[in-house]
Amino acid sequence: MMRESANAPGGVGETGGGPDGDWSTRHSVVRSARRTAALVNVLGGTPDAAPDAAAVRAVLREYGEDDPLDLSAEDVRAMRAAAASLREVFAAPDVDTAAHRLNRILAESCGPVRLTAHGGGAPWHPHLDSDDEAPWAEWLLASSCMALTVLVWDRQRPPGGLCASPRCANVYLAVGGGAARRYCSRRCATRERVANHRKAKEG
Repeated sequence: MMRESANAPGGVGETGGGPDGDWSTRHSVVRSARRTAALVNVLGGTPDAAPDAAAVRAVLREYGEDDPLDLSAEDVRAMRAAAASLREVFAAPDVDTAAHRLNRILAESCGPVRLTAHGGGAPWHPHLDSDDEAPWAEWLLASSCMALTVLVWDRQRPPGGLCASPRCANVYLAVGGGAARRYCSRRCATRERVANHRKAKEG
């Protein structure tokens, strides 16, 4: 099973060219960062509503990880701890805080940069985990830090944020231009807009 990191630093966007274009597109920095946000969200939950391995596998498959995806209950528990650390990066109020939080995770949980081609199954690309078969939590931290670090470097701003809806605990990735994003989805934005409109009418 091939666990992928971000195609950094040249693959910040979501398009690729040349003979490896399809691979570069599937494993661009932005797509890897979107996978990070999706995993942080699915792994969030409360202690009495923890995700099962099937829910985590579904997100991994959605972002291009191939079967077999051998995830145990212990793997999911360790990934939840990793996701909690990554959530702190999304919660950073400014780029300096995001960078410091990423530096802490990189120093405590990621190894030196290494190149891998997964035994010839992919183009050579960088990883920060210790081995191609590293534990899932180690891979999650390493691949996520790779992607989020490149985004901070490239854009000089936090890579995302926490949904502003008080009824939502999701994180989101902020990669577009225009006004600063506040919600994880249009659904949350619409729900809060409607709620604020009703509150204004009642007041």
